[in-house]
Amino acid sequence: MRFDYAPLPSRVLFGAGRVSEIRDEVRRLGASRAFIVTTPGRRDLGERIAESLIDAAVAVHPHAVMHTPVEVTERALEMLQSVRADCIVAAGGGSTIGLSKALALRTDLPQVVVPTTYAGSEVTTMVGETQGGVKRTQRSPKVLPEVVVYDVELTFALPAALSATSGMNAIAHAVESLYAPDRHPIGGLMAEEGIAALARSLPAIASSPRDIDARSQAQYGAWLCGVCMSMTMGLHHKICHVLGGAFDLPHAATHAVMLPHVIAYNFAAAPQAMQRVARALHAPDAVTGIDALAASLPIRRSLEALSMPVSGIERAVELTMRDAYANPRSPDRRALTSMLERAYRGAPASAQ
Repeated sequence: MRFDYAPLPSRVLFGAGRVSEIRDEVRRLGASRAFIVTTPGRRDLGERIAESLIDAAVAVHPHAVMHTPVEVTERALEMLQSVRADCIVAAGGGSTIGLSKALALRTDLPQVVVPTTYAGSEVTTMVGETQGGVKRTQRSPKVLPEVVVYDVELTFALPAALSATSGMNAIAHAVESLYAPDRHPIGGLMAEEGIAALARSLPAIASSPRDIDARSQAQYGAWLCGVCMSMTMGLHHKICHVLGGAFDLPHAATHAVMLPHVIAYNFAAAPQAMQRVARALHAPDAVTGIDALAASLPIRRSLEALSMPVSGIERAVELTMRDAYANPRSPDRRALTSMLERAYRGAPASAQ
């Protein structure tokens, strides 16, 4: 056995009510001028956090949007610099965390991140930014948040449908880590446990959105799946970034649609990984298991339902083929086209 394992140095606070500890964490970082980032829809949360920080908050910037457009980041950077902030507090989902990380990339300021979805990017060194309709990702230790606060009470406001798509997004991180070229045994354990926790909790949240035990399990699973993103991601993340950047599709919902199809695409090329996915899902095989989970959740199952134009399939294939990426099955234009056509129609996933 031979592998590398480099755990990332984040401080994690997990538990109900822990959002009240943000002020202490800002002080622990040696900071006193927090720039608070949210989306427009979570502005109230940003303002509550600002009130709890008292004199340690200098601005609330509720302008994060999907896919982290460069122009949005540049406007936020101007505001951050004008108020002389010395740390960033991000409260929200992937869009908010993406903006916070893009700002940290440019400033190297410390971050306290409060996730309210199951995106998982809060525990990675990865940041994706969109410019000119193309979403590009890069890794840098500068974007890894210093502190992550998982407060389950803040996830109650996440609607059941968004909880489901966000959770499927998290599962995708774990699935791809199982066949990553830099996979390792610890990551494999985290991936299986993360998939299992989300598979247990997401249907429960769909039927009872305020089930605190299910919400805690989902947050726990999302954390583990997020850590798995430290390994190299493959076709699933590549194609979802292509679709999101080119057609402005909702990020988590795109992951939820594509995951069964990419698992089917890679099924024969990664048998050990697929066995582990099936085991985590308590299913006879990975494709059947992920399809059954998706069918139990209130999510859209087709790219057409996400408003992707059918004419975009050819462009998506071209963009996916353009750059090299790690994946157990080599990119094949004809197979990718067939996969995207099935995903567009919402047809059942099929191992090709």
